[in-house]
This record gives sequence, C-alpha cells and structure tokens, in this order.
Amino acid sequence: MSNYPIFEPTDPSGLTRKSFVSNQEVRWCPGCGDYAVLASVQKVLPELGIPQEDFVFISGIGCSSRFPYYMETFGMHSIHGRAPAIASGTKAFRPNLNVWVMTGDGDGLSIGGNHLIHAIRRNIGLKIILFNNRIYGLTKGQYSPTSEMGKKSKSSPMGTVDYPFNPISVALGTGGTFVARTMDANPKHMQEVLKAAALHEGTAFVEVLQNCVIFNDGAFTDVTSRQSRGENTLDLVDGKPLLFGNKNEKGIILDKKMRPQVVKVDEVGLENILVHDADNEAMAFMLSHMTIPNHPVPMGVFRSVARPSYEQLLEDQINTAKAKKPNASVQSLLESGYTWRVE
Repeated sequence: MSNYPIFEPTDPSGLTRKSFVSNQEVRWCPGCGDYAVLASVQKVLPELGIPQEDFVFISGIGCSSRFPYYMETFGMHSIHGRAPAIASGTKAFRPNLNVWVMTGDGDGLSIGGNHLIHAIRRNIGLKIILFNNRIYGLTKGQYSPTSEMGKKSKSSPMGTVDYPFNPISVALGTGGTFVARTMDANPKHMQEVLKAAALHEGTAFVEVLQNCVIFNDGAFTDVTSRQSRGENTLDLVDGKPLLFGNKNEKGIILDKKMRPQVVKVDEVGLENILVHDADNEAMAFMLSHMTIPNHPVPMGVFRSVARPSYEQLLEDQINTAKAKKPNASVQSLLESGYTWRVE
C-alpha cells in the first residue's frame, strides 16, 4: 500500500491504469503469472466509473495475497483463509464499497474453504479472484487442494493420492450467481472476464489458471500455450454455439446418455451444436467437469444470473426494523424481551 492513502473524493473519469499502481516494489518471481493478473486488474478498474477511494482489496496468505500492497487503493493483507470473512464484514458495513478478495488455491480452498463457500452462498457483493497454480508456492512447493492425482511434490514424494477440488464446480455447488474462468496467458480474455465480474451484483467468483515458474512450471501448458490453446479450450459466450478448434470446426453436443461429446461441425450441422446458456445451472455444472484429453477446457462465464445480494437484503431488513420502531434506543433494546434483575 502507498504511504499516503486516498481520503479526498476523486473524479473517476480521470483515472488511468497508473492511478492504481502503488509505490511498492512488486516482489514476485520473474515470470510469475501473478504479474499478468495485477496488470489486468489495474487496467480494468479505471473503466468501471467508480471513485478510487471506493475500492478495497483484501487478501489472505500466499503469493497472490501480496496483491493489496501493489494496488493504490484501500486494502488489507489479512489472515490465512479468512479474507472472505473480513471482506464480507467490510461489504456488509459499507455496501457502497467495491470489495475484491484476492486468494489462491491453497489459501481459498484449504484452510479458507469454509469461508469461501459461505461468502458465495450468501451472494454478498464481493469479487473473489482465485489464483490457481495447483501448488503451494509461498511455502515452497507442497501439493494443494487442486493438485492433480499423482502429483509429486515436497509433501507427496510418491505422488498425491488426493482427488483434487474443482474450483468452478465448488462455486456452482454453493449457488454462485457469477462463476467464471480465465488464464494468465490471455490478458485480453482475463480483462473481459474481470470487467464482467466487477459489474455483477452479488458474489462474482473467477478462477484464474496461473503458472508458478518455480514450483509447478507448465501446470496448464496444454491450455495456455498459443500452439495448443485453440484445440484445447472452449470460449463460453452466452447465446453462442459451443465451438472450438483453430477454425471453430469442432463443437459440443449431448450423446444419448446426456453427456458432452466432441463432434465435427460439418458432420452434424451447426444447428445441432449446443448453445451456451449462462442462466442454465445444469449446463454450467456439465461444462465445469469438461477437461482434456476427452474435452476442451471451458473458459469464460459459466453462470451469470441476477439475484438480490446479501447486503441489499440486509439493508432492507434494517430499514424495516427501523420503520417499526423509529424512536428505539440501545437502552430500550437491552431492556426488551426476556430480561431479569439479579439482586
């Protein structure tokens, strides 16, 4: 964080990317995917029309959790796994703020898993960005909740026997109203997804496939490299057919058992290709389980639906209570209900 946080109201029309760059030295390993996420966030924020002093970045513990230091905004480097809880309190108390949670697959899905799922379940207006590099980077290379089965690491020298978490499926399972995936190697796509998340009312959960060059280099090479990206990724666009391939020559249909199947478009016809529906929860779940080698990896917005946010419902409840007893005091509240006196 800057030594001189902003207190005076600012004009959002004059903001640029540089407005959100703090005076702190960015200290990630050279080549780390975190740099791409930082640059994309700093580029998106000026486009939102929100005053600079209304942004808050809260993180837990991990490499990604250094994020608040590098943003010229308010923020907090908080406790391991507890960023969603602290951010929830911030948003509930100050609903006008634009609150972002920066977390990792270890911080958010292990010790912080309980806080994460309940923040999403409540649909509180947080923008939760989960950096997924399938490894514990800050603590030097132990396997994480998203590490693939058989992953050899410092804490699993013979290969992990854990089944990995699927972050998208977890978010959908909690009833997430905005669930998306992007990657560090495609800044343009990441900025589009982050902007959509920022504008969503309620919880927006974004998984970022991110490379750790030191402890898990190449974790997503099949998905992120320019040579294989076209064949191995599927761009999700609401209302558009599920097409992929270097020339969009392949598509997704449902087989007789209602499972996704890869087909050639010219063999089945474009009209028979599934069309993405971001309001279809069942389709979102199906897409969340698609992965190589049998399917392309979906990228983009899996689900986006409108639902009242937690802070909206909470404010309505408070206003209703105030309307019923407009002259109530703290003392009258303490003396109401079941009370007794100890002599």
